[in-house]
Amino acid sequence: MKRKARRRRRRWQALGAAAVLAGLVAGLLVASGAFDRALQELTLPLRHEDVIRQQANEKEVDAALIAAVIYSESRFRDQTSHAGARGLMQITPAAANEIERLSGGTTFKLSDLSDPEINIRYGTFFLRELLDRYDGDEVAALAAYNAGPSNADAWGGSSLKLEEIPFDETRGYVAEVLDKKGAYRDTYGEELGYGR
Repeated sequence: MKRKARRRRRRWQALGAAAVLAGLVAGLLVASGAFDRALQELTLPLRHEDVIRQQANEKEVDAALIAAVIYSESRFRDQTSHAGARGLMQITPAAANEIERLSGGTTFKLSDLSDPEINIRYGTFFLRELLDRYDGDEVAALAAYNAGPSNADAWGGSSLKLEEIPFDETRGYVAEVLDKKGAYRDTYGEELGYGR
């Protein structure tokens, strides 16, 4: 009996020591800001901010909007969708060919969409085209980015309101991008070139 009680007491002491150590490590992480940065990276990641800033300036598109589209499309991960859309901004091969035609490019290859710089450049070019088409209206431009310009046109074009978007997926997409745009501006203002 005494041996069992001693083993049990040692287990509790070891668990207590582990809990204290875990608390100290957590405290150090919180104090150093590492925990906040790790949490931020999980919940609102940002990569390629230099390319985003450059494209925002070159094409006169809000950097936070570009970051929010990337977040909503891919969470900043290079991937290919079931529909064949590729890269950070999820550009379809057909859209990429049209962007190349409109921008005067001549050397596009499908594999280019995996290059973050090219993907962000093409996606931002497309966003600029849509913003111009819809007189700067972000709701209509984002609806067109997600569901295609023909759908956005049919839903009201530049007078489209968020609540008027009939597709749940597109309405949710537009709402998420607009929400994340504010979050990116607030969280990463300096990295995205605001306030310089």
